[in-house]
Amino acid sequence: FWPTQEMSIAFVTFLGAFYTIVINVVGGARSIDVRYFQSAQAMGSSQWDIFRRVVFPAALPSIVVGAAVGMGITWEVVVAAEMISGGGSQSGGAGGGLGFFIWNSYLGGSYQQIVVGMISIGIAGFICSEALRHLGGLLTPWLKRR
Repeated sequence: FWPTQEMSIAFVTFLGAFYTIVINVVGGARSIDVRYFQSAQAMGSSQWDIFRRVVFPAALPSIVVGAAVGMGITWEVVVAAEMISGGGSQSGGAGGGLGFFIWNSYLGGSYQQIVVGMISIGIAGFICSEALRHLGGLLTPWLKRR
């Protein structure tokens, strides 16, 4: 469907996370109390002001949670896609990502390399999750625990 294997991996990864994030964002926006909209409209706010000052700040925690869940799904999907892809279109069979590395190690019977690959995925996932958690704390300071 896509001209290169890398584009196929990117598309499948996008699909894996997109719907999770969208469902969280829509759920966060729908959970806003209608009285906030009514109050803002009664005070003469424009649609842009209502979005900027009511909808976006209220939905921001859901956006951050959706991004965190989407990150986990993305790591699962990208590793699986790399295993299936066979290392991408680079010459000589070299290249690919951690999923390809783990799959080749499995086929070669190198169990130590499989463990190293799994630990690497865990570390990369942890770093991404911590970065998102930190970003979420910066974007939603009113939710920080004391």
